[in-house]
Amino acid sequence: MTVKLESAIETELVMRVRALGGRAEKVTTLGRRGFFDRLVVLPDGRVLFVECKRPKGGRLSAHQIERHRIYKALGAVVVTVLNSADIDDLLRP
Repeated sequence: MTVKLESAIETELVMRVRALGGRAEKVTTLGRRGFFDRLVVLPDGRVLFVECKRPKGGRLSAHQIERHRIYKALGAVVVTVLNSADIDDLLRP
């Protein structure tokens, strides 16, 4: 049985967002740990901060949990993607 890697989930996310005409930008921040893997902008104007994790055993670090909490408190949409079903949910209007 093959376990999907985080990179495979992230690649699927990027391809599916692009297929809809959206953008799934890779974002890095210097000197900041725990930033999201992708900033997703969909054609309907939705903007989401997305963290990709492998389906089995993938978990958020303390830095990521704190970052998610801060952004959610500011009203941002924060999503953790573990599998194709999570991507389906994210892309559903």
